[in-house]
Amino acid sequence: MASTEPLQTLDILGILKRLPHRYPFLLVDRVTEVEPGKRLVAIKNVTFNEPFFQGHFPGEPVMPGVLIVEAMAQAGGLLIGFSLPEAMGPPFLASVRKVRWPRPVRPGDQLRLEITAVDINQKIPSVSAKAFVEGQVVAEAEEIMFAFAKPGR
Repeated sequence: MASTEPLQTLDILGILKRLPHRYPFLLVDRVTEVEPGKRLVAIKNVTFNEPFFQGHFPGEPVMPGVLIVEAMAQAGGLLIGFSLPEAMGPPFLASVRKVRWPRPVRPGDQLRLEITAVDINQKIPSVSAKAFVEGQVVAEAEEIMFAFAKPGR
């Protein structure tokens, strides 16, 4: 297991080194807290320039719920990356359980993604996640599970 010392922040350049996602699908802008094997807090700034707002929905822009879940999964992947040996490779989203979206997310909002380790292991790691805007829960997932790609795939 990686170091358990808390890390303070990770900027976009550090995130790009740790996640395979790129524009327009990279949905984490900054990591503000990391406790390997335990928790991670990240930020996603939501702007009207995001391509999905053109069609979701004209005149009433709302961030798609599946993209909020993807942002939580990307942050979860970062926590797993900090917690397990790099030789495992990048974690891929495998399943999500008990998700809800009690409030919409709109342009100008800042998502605070709070990720908590459920079971960090080398076979099927999992996390729980909550997304907040101004202290109010806008999405939560009881469990997000990951798998690792087989070598050569």
